[in-house]
Amino acid sequence: MMLRLGTRGSPLALVQAHLVRDALAVAHGWPLAGIEIVTVRTTGDRVQDRPLADIGGKALWTKELDRALLDGEIDLAVHSMKDVETIRPDSIAVAAMLPRADVRDRLIGAASIEALPDGARIGTSSPRRAAQMRRLRPDLRIVPLRGNVDTRIAKVANGEADATLLAAAGLERLGRAEVGTAIPLDQLLPAPSQGAVGIEVRADDAATRMRVAAIGDPATERCVWAERALLAALSADCHSPVAALARIEGDALRLRAEILSGDGAEQVGIDRAGLTGSAEEAAEIAGALLAGASPRLRALFGH
Repeated sequence: MMLRLGTRGSPLALVQAHLVRDALAVAHGWPLAGIEIVTVRTTGDRVQDRPLADIGGKALWTKELDRALLDGEIDLAVHSMKDVETIRPDSIAVAAMLPRADVRDRLIGAASIEALPDGARIGTSSPRRAAQMRRLRPDLRIVPLRGNVDTRIAKVANGEADATLLAAAGLERLGRAEVGTAIPLDQLLPAPSQGAVGIEVRADDAATRMRVAAIGDPATERCVWAERALLAALSADCHSPVAALARIEGDALRLRAEILSGDGAEQVGIDRAGLTGSAEEAAEIAGALLAGASPRLRALFGH
């Protein structure tokens, strides 16, 4: 049997695809040659000069892989879950998520946020990171910065920005865990789903869905689904600065979340424990966040 695994072609995406391939081979006793890695070039990879939020958002990472999956060109697709839209087609299912890696952001270009010089240029195209950094340091200037990990590190080295932020999980998977400084979670809460790798299949492909489910990590899946449920309840899109992190405590979930204005001047946070991860809880938490927000901040979430 040959399974075709679709992935973007960036170095990090290929590392993640190989992690999935290796996990499947181990779980089922398959030879590595029985899983073909198929590289699919996405619009997000082609367009590097504009923020994703300005040209179509997260769908720019997924739509070509979705088409390949639904057309039968591939049997499964590997994604960083934070790049996957909150609402997905009914014809596609997330069959599994690998164990989550470090959820923190790492600062490249300075030893700490406090150590950044006055007026430093922070390179990021993430509304969440931009808002959080502006909240912590209103003097900072945000400049657009996109590209893969090495490209963004090189742009800082070349002086296009004084510093940038990268997901610790991606650096870790690329063997670059020592690069930059990890930012504590009480300073920068991560994006929902950060650090999680997901595998999607056709919803009606029961056989592949079952095979892929065998490599899923239940703890990761429970936490990420809770974070994504909050995104859905907030009606958040790629323009909405939102952070969320769920953790398992005993038999229950603890969810920390915040929404911010783009300039970082307003932030509403919440910390709830004893949760099950239900959609009803997500709706209640979203309502509490929005109730504490100004009309200007609520407007960023379609309210």
